[in-house]
Amino acid sequence: MTLISGFLKLQVAAILICIIFIGCTNMSETKDSAGFEKGTFGYDHDFLKTHYKDLIVLKGEDSSSVLVSPEVQGRVMTSTARGMQGASYGWINYDLIKTGKIQPHMHAVGGEERIWLGPEGGQYSFYFKPGDSFDLDNWQVPKEIDSEPFEVVSKSERKAEFRKMMSLTNYSGNQFDMLMDRTIKLLTRDEQREYLGIELPQSIHSVGIESKNTITNKGEETWDEEYGMPSVWILSMMNPSPEAVIILPFKTGSEEDLGPVVNDVYFGKISSDRLKVDDGIIYFRADGQQRGKIGVSPSRAMPIAGSYDARNQLLTIAMFSLPTGDARYVNSMWEIQDDPFSGDVVNAYNDGPQDDGSMLGPFYEIESSSPAANLATGQSLTHYHRTFHFEGDYEVLNDLSKTLLGADLNEVKAIF
Repeated sequence: MTLISGFLKLQVAAILICIIFIGCTNMSETKDSAGFEKGTFGYDHDFLKTHYKDLIVLKGEDSSSVLVSPEVQGRVMTSTARGMQGASYGWINYDLIKTGKIQPHMHAVGGEERIWLGPEGGQYSFYFKPGDSFDLDNWQVPKEIDSEPFEVVSKSERKAEFRKMMSLTNYSGNQFDMLMDRTIKLLTRDEQREYLGIELPQSIHSVGIESKNTITNKGEETWDEEYGMPSVWILSMMNPSPEAVIILPFKTGSEEDLGPVVNDVYFGKISSDRLKVDDGIIYFRADGQQRGKIGVSPSRAMPIAGSYDARNQLLTIAMFSLPTGDARYVNSMWEIQDDPFSGDVVNAYNDGPQDDGSMLGPFYEIESSSPAANLATGQSLTHYHRTFHFEGDYEVLNDLSKTLLGADLNEVKAIF
């Protein structure tokens, strides 16, 4: 009896050890050594510090913070309005970053705000080699804006400046010697009020980020309609949610006067259960479950876009440069184009499975573009993009949404 009893005790002890080990293993997947939960800014801060040795932390006067990496083009990796324990707003590809490997086609490490160059498709594309067919197998983001680092020019508590000299060849075989300057600034509460044009209630937690993006022609050729004219293209990767909706206000008017309201055929026609147009606003699901992209033309675009995630009660606002007049925008459709400078100002993307079942994310994006850069040698073009996140009481968030976007969140939540 003594031997049996001792054996049973050993078995029980072994089972308990296994349970504890499994529990600790599962916990390690959602917490780091400091105990931050996955999804918090603290978790992302510690994770990124491990993998990006030059990570820059910008800190506001309250609990707002921003993480920026020069190793991936001065990219805003993520931000928060509520400190280390607060929610982290940018989508981060942990699995890819852990490998330390460069992913083909697009090094999709994530990031709340990055800089690319337009156009993506067409005869002046920077993403396809001359003569290649416009398909995913041939698509490749140039390494200079995908996987190579930017030089740190300066940094302070709330601002970091970056620079990159590059030489790119477009689909037509023309060379572009270009200097790219990028400044990321964490906005104060007063600066947020100034740009938004409203008072922010004290009960609202917020973070505001400004990126100033300048490209300069350093070559001998003028960038024009015959040679090609690039654009500054800003893309924000956010965390998807079953209850997240992208909100794009647009100028109302007849199609005869202003053209179509929305371009929804980038990657195939988008179904009505995922895209709706109603009373001056485009609604687009941001659940990361079905790949699709939409765009709004210069005649329809407003200098503001946003999203609302009802599950996490998070309102996001993007504001960007939108020059008046006859500015032309690059066409990024994946085809040889009749008019390569009749493109969109504002875009939104929802990730999802591709034809082979693989996914880049999932994530969703809000994007803005500068006009096509018609620049002689030494001339420059600058594009601003500002991102704001708000957390707080639902009714206060709804007032902000109605004021800034013209969208009632009660209707947004019921739209799909």
